[in-house]
Formats: sequence, structure tokens, C-alpha cells
Amino acid sequence: MFDFDQVTDRHGSWCTQWDFVADRFGRDDLLPFTISDMDFATAPCIIAALQQRVTHGVFGYSRWQHEDFLSAIAHWYQQRFQTSVDARQIVYGPSVIYMVAQMIRHWSSPGDGVLIHTPAYDAFYKAIEGNQRKVLALPLKKQAAGWHCNMAELESLLARDECKVMLLCSPHNPTGKVWCRKELEQMSVLCQRHGVRVISDEIHMDMVMSDAQHIPWSNVAKSPWALFTSASKSFNIPALTGAWGLISDEQDRQAWFHALKNADGLSSPAVLAVAAHIAAYREGESWLDALRAYLKANLEHVAARLNQAFPQLDWQPPQATYLAWIDLTPLGLDDVALQQELIERQKVAIMPGSTYGAQGKGFLRLNVGCPRSKVDDGLDRLIAAIGALRKSAAR
Repeated sequence: MFDFDQVTDRHGSWCTQWDFVADRFGRDDLLPFTISDMDFATAPCIIAALQQRVTHGVFGYSRWQHEDFLSAIAHWYQQRFQTSVDARQIVYGPSVIYMVAQMIRHWSSPGDGVLIHTPAYDAFYKAIEGNQRKVLALPLKKQAAGWHCNMAELESLLARDECKVMLLCSPHNPTGKVWCRKELEQMSVLCQRHGVRVISDEIHMDMVMSDAQHIPWSNVAKSPWALFTSASKSFNIPALTGAWGLISDEQDRQAWFHALKNADGLSSPAVLAVAAHIAAYREGESWLDALRAYLKANLEHVAARLNQAFPQLDWQPPQATYLAWIDLTPLGLDDVALQQELIERQKVAIMPGSTYGAQGKGFLRLNVGCPRSKVDDGLDRLIAAIGALRKSAAR
């Protein structure tokens, strides 16, 4: 029903990944596998909803607190996660990271600590440090069964007087870890014990590729919490802006609305984003399921090709996200030399693991949210770059 092999030329569309690749990599002639958006057109139901709204022709100030939007969210959560939503807890914002930053400001003061699991999405570091808070990093450990959180180390950080907030990424970016219920419940108990509030970024909630199940933080929460998400990753509509979430406490919600409307003057949402979310959550399920199947096959294809070329990697696809978090440490490559080879000779842009903190050293993050032909082109270049470095080292 949906053709994800079709190539869409994104050049000249003011596209961050393609038109502004030089911002991060210093050249504009690179094949990009970088920022986490996809090269696919969004779901036909969303395009139809946007066309209908554009045809109306009037784009005045809008609202999101209406039954069409609120009931679409409730419908999606019930269908996908068998979870009921209290509409009174729903809040709206321009992006998930804006909402995360706003809650960090509300729940902490300059100099306070915010706990994150590392390696971490680079915007987390910026949102914490840019608001004069301190990153409290808890490294995830790579094990044969996947990525593991040491709960004793977690409690040690939560127990610090300076730790006011735990910022959870669920599913986790960049590792693709899906937190199981037992882990979430343990974290919830520990946060309650030490009076630490929780912000859960669940923007990748719809992108679970394995048999694992995404469990919303709201299902296990004990201490005050906020959960923020969006249809932007799932349906490839981040340029429309728009995100939403749930805040558990009434007073915290009122503080949220005060900051949003009065301090920041963001009382009117982007109407096309509201229309897109409603269409996605009411009509987009079949498209999303087809997309996830395609992305899962892309990740499995990456594993097959990399492991054939370099068996010692034994790389396994992540549980979630369309981001291949590739551990190259068994090959003993120099990260700087690899990036130089990729950029200058292979003309390909792949995110270096160091972007996501010290725990990312020796890794690459490869975005496979694209047609298979592009994946293969990127893999050809990556394999060639690794081969060239290993050949040079063997001389």
C-alpha cells in the first residue's frame, strides 16, 4: 500500500539534513545520515488533512484545547499502549525539547543537578547546561542482552542533594533501548524515595522495532512527573512544529501554562501541526505499521552487511528507533581518522558517537529512516572507509 523505496529529492527544501549538512560536517557535498528525521513523505492521511486545511485559506490564531485534539490523543494511547489518558493532564508546546527545558526551569534552580542516562541525545546536554544546571551522568552498560542501567549507581546519584530532576529518554536515544516495566518501576521507587521529579521524553514511543513493549512513564510513576512526546518522529512532521504531554500535578500544570502564555507568549499553536496530529492519531495507524516494518528491515539489512564485512562486530539492531547505534570498538579504529575518511574521501556524513557524550567514543549513529537504496549507498561508503583505515593500519 505504501512505497517507502521511492526516493524524494530533498535538496532545496531548506532541509536541515541535506541542505545544511555543512553546519556540522564542514562540507555541503555529503550524503547525510544525521539528524533524526526521515527521507519519506509523511502519511497520505496527514497530507490530505493539511490540504483540506490549506484549502480553507484562513490561518488565524488557533487553539488546541478542544475535543478533536484531546480525543485523538486519548484514542492513540488506548490503541497503541492500552493506556487511558486524563485529558485534564494534557499540555501543549512547540517542541519536546522546549517542554523539557521549561520543566527543568520550573523544577530546579541554577546549579542544581539533572540526571540523564548516557550516552544521551545531545540536546539533553544543551537543555541542562544552557539553563545553568549540572549534568549528572549515569552511564548505561553494554551487555550481551542489551543496555543495562545499574540501579545502585542510579540511587547514588538520586541521593545527592543537588539532584532535583531525572530526565528519562524512553525509548532511549541513541542506544535504542526499550525500558522494561521492572526497570521503570525500580526507577520510580528510587525517585520517590529521594524526592526527585521525573521528566520522560517519549518522542520515540511509536518506534519500537522489536518484541519489546513501550510502557509510558505515567503507568509506573510515583513522584511528580511530566511526560512529553509528539507525532513528529513517528510521522516525519517535525518541521510543522508541535508537541504535547502530560503533567501529573495541577499546580505544576498551572505554572506550565503561565510560563507558556505569559512569560513566552506562546498561546496559539501552529494550526497545521494540530491538524496533522489529529489525522495521524485517528487515521495513521496502518501507515505507521508499514513504516515500522520497513525500518526494521533496514536495520536488519545494516546488521547483515556490517557483520558480513566485519564479523567481529556482531552488531544487533536496536529495540527501538530508526537510529543504528553502531559499536566499532572491536575494530580499534581512531574516531578522528574515521570521520576524516568518511567526510573527505567517502563523502558521507554519519554522526560520531562522541556527539552523545564520552560514552559514545568508538560508536557511530547511522540514521536509516530512508529508502533502502540510500542505506546501501551509505553502507558501501562506511565499509570502504573502515576497510581503508584497517588496511592503512596493517602496513
